[in-house]
Amino acid sequence: MTEDDIYAAFAKHGIAFEKLEHPAVFTVEESAGIHDALPGRHTKNLFLRDKQKRFWLVVLPHDRRADLKEMAARLEAGKFSFGSAEDMERLLQVSPGAVTPLAIANTTPGDVQLVFDESFRGGDRIAVHPLRNTATVALAFGSLTSWLEDLGHHVRIACLP
Repeated sequence: MTEDDIYAAFAKHGIAFEKLEHPAVFTVEESAGIHDALPGRHTKNLFLRDKQKRFWLVVLPHDRRADLKEMAARLEAGKFSFGSAEDMERLLQVSPGAVTPLAIANTTPGDVQLVFDESFRGGDRIAVHPLRNTATVALAFGSLTSWLEDLGHHVRIACLP
């Protein structure tokens, strides 16, 4: 899916969203100014690989420190390492800095395990990149997860460290 395909799918499913264009950001620190301009729960997205060579996209609140060892234990994944840029581009069709749960729409269901921290469940909106790091969209968390599940992807919500 392209960014335009995603917006068309949102329109078809009645999913409301707000989009903010901005200069390219590559880190959570660089995106701090966006948080005030676009209210919502902003994310830290980790593209990971476990010892069994399974791929994971773990979505944490932007201000959460990622403890990969404890996270892997809680998810029963063995040991995590970061996935390569090549695997990211092949599976998610995004480049480093633009990782987003929206990219799961570009994968075959089951190829990448998608996990959200449970803190997103109670939030109003989640803010994510729309396949590029020069914009951010905010939409209801429930709308996002329902849409991904409608596409055949399993969405896991877990208590992450």
